[in-house]
Amino acid sequence: MKKTILITGATSGIGKSTAYRFAAEGYQLILTGRREDRLKQIANELQHEFNSEIQTLCFDVRNREKTIEAIQNIDSNRFPSIDILLNNAGLASGLGTIDQGSYDDWDVMIDTNVRGLLHVSREIIPIMIRQGHGHIVNIGSTAGKDVYLNGNVYCATKHAVDALNQSMRIDLLPHRIKVTAINPGACETEFALVRFKGDAQRAGAVYDGFTPLTPDDIADTIYYVCSLPHHVCINDLTLTCLSQANAHYTHKKNI
Repeated sequence: MKKTILITGATSGIGKSTAYRFAAEGYQLILTGRREDRLKQIANELQHEFNSEIQTLCFDVRNREKTIEAIQNIDSNRFPSIDILLNNAGLASGLGTIDQGSYDDWDVMIDTNVRGLLHVSREIIPIMIRQGHGHIVNIGSTAGKDVYLNGNVYCATKHAVDALNQSMRIDLLPHRIKVTAINPGACETEFALVRFKGDAQRAGAVYDGFTPLTPDDIADTIYYVCSLPHHVCINDLTLTCLSQANAHYTHKKNI
């Protein structure tokens, strides 16, 4: 029986790359996101290229009721088990000191990065417990290991993801469900564009002077940790590009 991965935030960046990586390996896919047109486009491309079995679920992880409703609508005949959950949906919004922070930006980050992860996990974990196996991969960040100027609330949400990942690992030990944190450093996705509210010039400047990670780099890492023997679990993995040591220190040439 083919395995199934459920990916949140599958419409771009790491989520999209992971969908392609796992489709190439023969996985069935449940893809979720807020942009229905992109979900349909990605599903069509994957079905054409890999003949993948796919269900798309369009909802915002911040909305608890919609999350519950969407997960209840998973076609259990086509997807009798959910083998992997990738909690990828997340974002940064704004970049300012704590005294000048936007309440709206804070709400979006907390509701997406923390509550959204909890909403999806709370609905999927009982399924994994009933089926007797599963692997949860939570996308954290180097910002969950270190802090930097103006990163305050975003860093706080990713520190929360780090704590939740550790807690999940302990809570799910009796059920033999793997839990892994993947903590990327600078990765060129829509992340900076979202943080800077669509300012492409400012977003692009984030990666000037060095070669960042790509979404495919992260997707390859996710596939690696999910393809290890059943008795092996990587609990926590941090990866950066060569030019970055952590969330604070990056060596940029000609800058």
